[in-house]
Amino acid sequence: MASFCFSMTSNLMICFSLLVLVSIGSANANLSKDYYYSSCPKLFETVKCEVQSAISKETRMGASLLRLFFHDCFVNGCDGSILLDDTSSFTGEKTANPNKNSARGFEVIDKIKSAVEKVCPGAVSCADILTITARDSVEILGGPTWDVKLGRRDARTASKSAANNDIPAPTSSLNQLISRFNALGLSTKDLVALSGGHTIGQARCTTFRAHIYNDSNIDTSFARTRQSGCPKTSGSGDNNLAPLDLATPTSFDNHYFKNLVDSKGLLHSDQQLFNGGSTDSIVHEYSLYPSSFSSDFVTAMIKMGDISPLTGSNGEIRKQCRSVN
Repeated sequence: MASFCFSMTSNLMICFSLLVLVSIGSANANLSKDYYYSSCPKLFETVKCEVQSAISKETRMGASLLRLFFHDCFVNGCDGSILLDDTSSFTGEKTANPNKNSARGFEVIDKIKSAVEKVCPGAVSCADILTITARDSVEILGGPTWDVKLGRRDARTASKSAANNDIPAPTSSLNQLISRFNALGLSTKDLVALSGGHTIGQARCTTFRAHIYNDSNIDTSFARTRQSGCPKTSGSGDNNLAPLDLATPTSFDNHYFKNLVDSKGLLHSDQQLFNGGSTDSIVHEYSLYPSSFSSDFVTAMIKMGDISPLTGSNGEIRKQCRSVN
């Protein structure tokens, strides 16, 4: 591995976008951790070096890359659709409200794709690159690692309407969160575990303003601290950032859950996971046992990666991630 590859941390907002109803089809049986064993033996080291390089240059980037994986998989499955640029004849997902001026890291994916093309041209999909990149980002930030299943192909289409209409707002209730995840084949435990990705990252004032000023299930001192950087008046300080995990915002650990137990969740939807409901016991477990969280997070990430992959003759292997061939 090249000498510039080393671990850093990250702190960009990871939005757990809960999107369109898609089924987990039998096609995911074609995914395999050894899919590129012969066709691209240097794939993993190539991707990881680029991810480490990007995070070393900007500590927020790891979280950005993980977020891209979520936003890709929850809109019509893990198919690389979020990476497609708009053109005069094509509308992608980048300008949907949850992504516009928010989703980032596309240039890093471009660099990774370019590096991969040099070692094995035409072999690896952008959807699989996103999958590997998400895993590497978590590991570099101090979280667990796992064997990723690969063999996805890239979509030739995207859905701005799905990205717009099916992502619950940060004001979502627990029932809304559970319903969205269940619709994708993800359990309530998967919901809580994946929400633990908010142990890194930051959120804009617009996403948590209502929670810190209007909700009662929030620590008052914590609310006042967040109010100092997020004025009550809409339009003032909208883009000001605050860490989703106030304790260790740049380390992938279980402090997010400890914060929820202390009523210090930044988003309304975060605190809903520990608010007298059915998920309280899971949050409490994760707050006490980081290994339990890590194990369940890995399981949930693998399940999420199985959402409606394109395999076989479906889709394509894009030459560039921003456009169809």
